[in-house]
Amino acid sequence: MGARKVDALNKRTSKSGLRKTVPRAWRGEVDHILIHEEEIQDRVRALAAKIARDYRGRDLVLVALLNGTVMFLADLIRHLQIPLRLDFIGVSSYGTGTTSGEMVFTKELRLDVKGRDVLLVDDILDTGRTLKRVGATLRKLKPRSMKICVFLNKESRRVEDVSADYVGFEIEDYFVVGYGLDFAERYRNLPFVGVLQKHVYSNGK
Repeated sequence: MGARKVDALNKRTSKSGLRKTVPRAWRGEVDHILIHEEEIQDRVRALAAKIARDYRGRDLVLVALLNGTVMFLADLIRHLQIPLRLDFIGVSSYGTGTTSGEMVFTKELRLDVKGRDVLLVDDILDTGRTLKRVGATLRKLKPRSMKICVFLNKESRRVEDVSADYVGFEIEDYFVVGYGLDFAERYRNLPFVGVLQKHVYSNGK
């Protein structure tokens, strides 16, 4: 089951066949909707079904990166009909700009993952720097296995040799927000993924 490819230039439609526009409150900042809420929910259910099949009967620990995974993670585990444990790692590498800075761990794992199957969950895989460092940290804890699940994959931005085992959507190099993804800690609450207008992030607003 491969990731779904998304082209932001396509005129996407809802299940009713009517193209949805950006809600009025966000039209001055969000250019257009890249992935609609209905598409997200369909894809998350499919991902959960595959993960459940792959990990049935195993000792699964989901390790989610804060804070961008919150919405994706909540929907994912809601559909995971298998026993699991859940823990979080906090990593900060973005300020109000558009490029990553020094990476700082803000929360360590509470659970012992030694000898267990770990699924690392993140909102987006772009350069790969964050997941490479987090992955290296987790491997030192000697899990039985470790795989990566991401909501979005932006392969054109990759600078590290990191790949995901489970991917929601493949996207092009757009500045996206919503469904947990933020810019300067805003837009996380949008139920869809939208492309941010350039004037917002280029001016550091």
